[in-house]
Amino acid sequence: MNNVNKTLYIPLYGKAYVSRKGIILQDKKAEEIWEAEGFELKGKSKSKWLAYYMGMRSAVFDQWLRQQMEQNTDAIIIHIGCGMDSRVERVGTGGYQWYDLDFPEVIAERKRFYQENEQYHMVEADVRDRTWIDKLPQASDAIVVMEGVSMYFAPEELKQILQDISGKYEKFNLLMDCYTSFAAKASKYKNPINDVGVTLVYGVDEPKDLVAGTGLVFVQEHEMTPLPMINQLQGVEKVIFKKLFGGKIAKKMYRLYEYRGV
Repeated sequence: MNNVNKTLYIPLYGKAYVSRKGIILQDKKAEEIWEAEGFELKGKSKSKWLAYYMGMRSAVFDQWLRQQMEQNTDAIIIHIGCGMDSRVERVGTGGYQWYDLDFPEVIAERKRFYQENEQYHMVEADVRDRTWIDKLPQASDAIVVMEGVSMYFAPEELKQILQDISGKYEKFNLLMDCYTSFAAKASKYKNPINDVGVTLVYGVDEPKDLVAGTGLVFVQEHEMTPLPMINQLQGVEKVIFKKLFGGKIAKKMYRLYEYRGV
């Protein structure tokens, strides 16, 4: 497994951590996989603050996806860069066709812990290779999740991925988190992903920069660390997290964008 793929263990650890504490996100599968496969994280990768952040980010994605599933009953669900994430179990397929997509070596690892069925499918693909879109079924509507993925693609690569989705589906809704350019520059020197050997990442400052020519419309920016989730922390931890990881300070580093294909 290469260094980029190893980064999937950082959010897995975070989700297992908050789940064990009984806050923010209930994720027994993350606990199970981390217990079986987790390795010794170094530096900021094992920070409780990062764990809280990862848990909140995933919970926000889960909430958005549930809402989209209620509103788009004819859609298929596509999770790009699924890693070892158990969103399919946390949210449930609800009768939808669900496709988790990642590199072949990640899917091979994933199949040790997840089983496909009539609704749930795992797809081996590198989204830099444009043939990845051909592995997915045709549908009139798609709900697309890209969590913890965009920063590993150069802006033109990311724009091409969005064009591929737009060319495949008549209608779709997408939620994607992005580094800012400031965060991308800072990541070279100070980022938890450095602890597993990754130093090259990219940022997006203006969400509409990714729209031109893709068939997408920028819908809105979402809050990555909602106050109700921060309030699940206790005492001084809540104060510190709110001050250092929430609000305007956090937005200098990390953004959460929703797009719609029309």
